[in-house]
Amino acid sequence: MAKKVQSHVDPFYYHYPAGATIVTSHAGGCDNAMAVAWHSAVSREPPLYVISISPERFTHGMLLESGEFTVNFMPADQAELVALVGGSSGSDVDKFDAFSIDAEPGSQVAAPILATAFAGYECRVVGRHTYGDHDLFIGAIMAVQWEESAYTDGRWLDVERLSPIVYLGKDLYGGATPPALIDGDELVRETLGGG
Repeated sequence: MAKKVQSHVDPFYYHYPAGATIVTSHAGGCDNAMAVAWHSAVSREPPLYVISISPERFTHGMLLESGEFTVNFMPADQAELVALVGGSSGSDVDKFDAFSIDAEPGSQVAAPILATAFAGYECRVVGRHTYGDHDLFIGAIMAVQWEESAYTDGRWLDVERLSPIVYLGKDLYGGATPPALIDGDELVRETLGGG
């Protein structure tokens, strides 16, 4: 496949689509929510999850104050909510009130878990590192809340029933169409002739 080459990397959208989440925080008696596409698991044991937040974001200050957050994994039918949350600042609007966000406090942290999320991680900040124009907040996962009906028996998201929301860059959100599922272990066995 022929590729175009450029040394100037902006706009920086070639790694999308990426899973979109809503990260919530609670500080000073207030809840806030923001859309986050830059996030990842970084350790299985102990369970650690990282989110990348610009110091310019209202959420950044809330995370510094509270030292905790939740990561809410959203279905595609919540794309409008994710876009609303992503397109507004908590310094200007109470997003939970303005967008009628239904949530409950976490079981281990004060930051809320969204009722419409199919899963949520409750995290306490155990590290913060600055790289370029963003800070990485590393969270120890204290609890997981998940909707059992959204998952198969093996605890894999049932993508034939529920489409996760994806971020395409430039404030564009959508659903991932049900993919053709490939079992990597089975494919390797078949290809290499193992039993």
